[in-house]
Amino acid sequence: MPQYPTFPAPRARRNASLPANTISLSIAAIILLAGGALSAQTQNLLAAIIAAIIAAGVLLSLKMCNSWQRAVVLRAGKIQGIRGPGLFFIVPFLDQIFAVVDQRIRTVPVHTRQTLTRDTTPVDVDAVIFWMVHDPMRAITELDDFEDSVSLVALTTLREVVSSSDLSVLLEERRKIDDQLRELIEVKTREWGVTVQSVEIRDVQLPDSLQDAMSRQAQAERERGARVTLASAEREVAHELAEAAKTYEASPIALQILQINRVFEMNKNRGTTILMPTSMADSMATATAFAAALRTTPPAEEQSPAS
Repeated sequence: MPQYPTFPAPRARRNASLPANTISLSIAAIILLAGGALSAQTQNLLAAIIAAIIAAGVLLSLKMCNSWQRAVVLRAGKIQGIRGPGLFFIVPFLDQIFAVVDQRIRTVPVHTRQTLTRDTTPVDVDAVIFWMVHDPMRAITELDDFEDSVSLVALTTLREVVSSSDLSVLLEERRKIDDQLRELIEVKTREWGVTVQSVEIRDVQLPDSLQDAMSRQAQAERERGARVTLASAEREVAHELAEAAKTYEASPIALQILQINRVFEMNKNRGTTILMPTSMADSMATATAFAAALRTTPPAEEQSPAS
């Protein structure tokens, strides 16, 4: 039976908090030390108690976000605004940091199992979604959990695109499928304050039986191409041999010179003795004398006229 993807279960939204930063800790420590020194000089604990209260107020009110973080602050249950990056103050016990949003690019792996393509081929597709939050206020106020929502949208969109595409398109036009996925996912997530940077299909796995059939088909295509190439080469060689035969038929001396050259090539590096019929040797001698006469006879225009 086909294996359907498991969708992530919704997670309960919890109040976020920022860890104590070094600046607030340093200020609180200085206040405590000053209160302790003042209390030791005056022999009065009131200064130390006041310093401890002030130091606790500094730790509770002075917060800090990194450059890639934004904090959503609520005051008495109402949205106060977005704070960060850097240092910011909140009113202790009245203000609440509801969420801290990371605006860096995130990656979400998406997997579909046994999804049927348009030509009814079951495939397993693995993809990666690159996305980021460009509007933290909308991502927090409009969605209970924007991370799970992006994952669900990416998964359902991937299944829709695979179901509406042929297997050949998935295998040969991945860039086109990537762009189509990015556009479809971004249309759904743009209203949530989320931007999809890119979508990349990592792998398309086929059933073993289909892989074997495609392998046999590719091997048959290669064999057919090899045979066509060999037949074309033989046809060209036959054409050249026919032209050479016409040349040798018009000039028997050229054929005899070719025979001499072949014998020389056969005996050039081996040092063997070749026995041949007397008639063939006589014809080669005639051809050799003819070639020597051609080399020794000067051209007609260089011969002086008989006096």
